Amino acid sequence: MKRKILSAVAGVAAAIGLAVAVFPLTAGATLKPGDAAPAFTAQASLGGNVYDYSLADALKKDPVVLYFYPAAFTKGCTIEAHEFAEAVDQYKAEGATVIGVSHDNIDTLKKFSVSECRSKFPGAADKDSKIIKSYDASMPMKSSMANRVSYVIAPDGKVIYEYTSLSPDQHVANTLQALRDWNAKHKAQ
Repeated sequence: MKRKILSAVAGVAAAIGLAVAVFPLTAGATLKPGDAAPAFTAQASLGGNVYDYSLADALKKDPVVLYFYPAAFTKGCTIEAHEFAEAVDQYKAEGATVIGVSHDNIDTLKKFSVSECRSKFPGAADKDSKIIKSYDASMPMKSSMANRVSYVIAPDGKVIYEYTSLSPDQHVANTLQALRDWNAKHKAQ
């Protein structure tokens, strides 16, 4: 919607002969249900062990909960990582895996994956913010940093749920419910 508004403003300005620069004050619109989730491979750490994580490989088995967070070891990101770690068994019961992505480097995430992710799920390093940008998950006013955005991605590579909130409070509950709803629909078919 924001992109359409900005495009409309630029179109009207051009039509009346004005040159304008449009600078969005918020991040681009996040991916929505039905959108294709961009494939990526990134260095990740699970329990302090570094490996190459591939979204395409993870989706061959199960849905994936992909969540973006601003920075390791900050208050909200630590709370969120703890909540995801505590819910890993619930995600597994729904047939899903979890991965967190931030702009942190892999050395930071090696520590974070042990202490805050509690060796339950991996954290992927996106130091150049390519993944963050491909998912339209940039922080408003600081595009290299991730906003707090959670996606549920079906095995066919389509986004089935998106939730954005700087508060870490509802990301786990909302993504679990989205998985339950998706599973109920697909088991009924």
